[in-house]
Amino acid sequence: MKIQICALVAISIAAMPATAGDAHYSKAVQQACASDYKAHCGEYGIDTSALRACMDRAGQKLSHGCVRALVAGGQVSQAEVNSRKSSGR
Repeated sequence: MKIQICALVAISIAAMPATAGDAHYSKAVQQACASDYKAHCGEYGIDTSALRACMDRAGQKLSHGCVRALVAGGQVSQAEVNSRKSSGR
């Protein structure tokens, strides 16, 4: 279940538009996802579209806390996560 939700969130993140100006992650997301960032995407700058793409690729490995923070931070909507979960995407 954790892996499915993480993958869905990561896919949703990748589907959101990302330019240099709107790839910002809140402090709460940065804190909740710090371990995920270091483990999977540490070579990318915090507010870059490259990080967004890396987090997408690492989706199934993201921690539950990171996923919750991404939803709470508005990086992906819970409705989108639910929709992708129910459709199997």
